Amino acid sequence: MADIPDELIKLERTAEDGRTKLAGLDGEEHDAQWRRWRKAAEAFHAAVTKYAASGGNRYELEMAAKKAVRHPEPEAAAAYGHA
Repeated sequence: MADIPDELIKLERTAEDGRTKLAGLDGEEHDAQWRRWRKAAEAFHAAVTKYAASGGNRYELEMAAKKAVRHPEPEAAAAYGHA
């Protein structure tokens, strides 16, 4: 799947950043960050569902967006400012 909407990339990046911020936190700080991460993840999943409703494969779209964020190709990383 080559065409991943920019909105999905941004939402997944926000969710992934929120998830990584959980490391080393505990107590109330962890709970607050977990809620922020969960809200971001829910927004990503809702957007994937919306885009897939127009005829795409939801699973493939979700996995492509996650791969683009978590394991970017060198040219893709540069395009999104992560080179």
